[in-house]
Amino acid sequence: MKTKCLIIGAGPAGYTAAIYASRANLQPVLIEGPQPGGQLTTTSEVENFPGYPKGVDGNQMMADLREQAVRFGTDIQSGIVSTVDFSGQPLKVMTSDTEYEADSVIICTGAAARYLGLPDEQKYMGMGVSACAVCDGFFYRNRTVAVVGGGDTACEEAMYLSGLAKKVYMIVRKDHLRASKVMQQRVLQNPKITVLFNSNTLGLFGDEVLEGAHLVEHVGTANEQKFDINIDGFFLAIGHKPNSEPFRAFVETDEGGFIKTKANSQATNVPGVFAAGDVADPVFQQAVIAAGSGSRAALEAERYLLTLSD
Repeated sequence: MKTKCLIIGAGPAGYTAAIYASRANLQPVLIEGPQPGGQLTTTSEVENFPGYPKGVDGNQMMADLREQAVRFGTDIQSGIVSTVDFSGQPLKVMTSDTEYEADSVIICTGAAARYLGLPDEQKYMGMGVSACAVCDGFFYRNRTVAVVGGGDTACEEAMYLSGLAKKVYMIVRKDHLRASKVMQQRVLQNPKITVLFNSNTLGLFGDEVLEGAHLVEHVGTANEQKFDINIDGFFLAIGHKPNSEPFRAFVETDEGGFIKTKANSQATNVPGVFAAGDVADPVFQQAVIAAGSGSRAALEAERYLLTLSD
């Protein structure tokens, strides 16, 4: 299948890129994977995306974006990208049953939050378990929450939640925080935050919604001890894994696997290949920022295509 513009990914970045590309008459093809809508489909309610004053269900919001993209003529195909060949024009993208040839490609494959791997995490997803304090912290005002992790991200999440919750636990595997000295100091001096060092999560509990966590401290030592904490929210802050594997042979990434883009641009090191959304954003990972970067990528792709016709 040949197209001027191929968009890979069906989250806020991908759908927004499709809306802009369609309206520019690029007749884009969008490949959506097994989880159309991306991480937002795991969020029960989105309150911080402009235009929804009463909030909106994450699935509904993504359905709205998809409908808008289709309305302007986006051809949406289902598939999982296995390999690519960006060695020259046309740019080639392969799924299990289709080979695409495109003049431009916009990668919007997102990033997946890292979880501990506990069965209980899925059980209480959206009912107490979250991987985004900025997204869901508002729902835990004046309640007790826990943050898993000991790096800068975990400390930032804990600090953010301390402005909303009445108490914040930090569950830290090691006997120290890995965060910068400044962040460590802020956390340790915050009266709302209690850091549980040398602690691991064994499981979560609660009837229908999350009510607490089973922990163990000093695991594997003579001082090993199991205990429970009562919490309403359990926030994972142990990083994100960008979905960039199929592209790494051609597209430059940072040490974490996030795709590198040029300054003030969504362009990658490969001419005609752009990246937008969480797959190229190791810092913010917010839907509104992903959508904005998707529009930028589509506008840049349009300009790039004009150079091919010169």
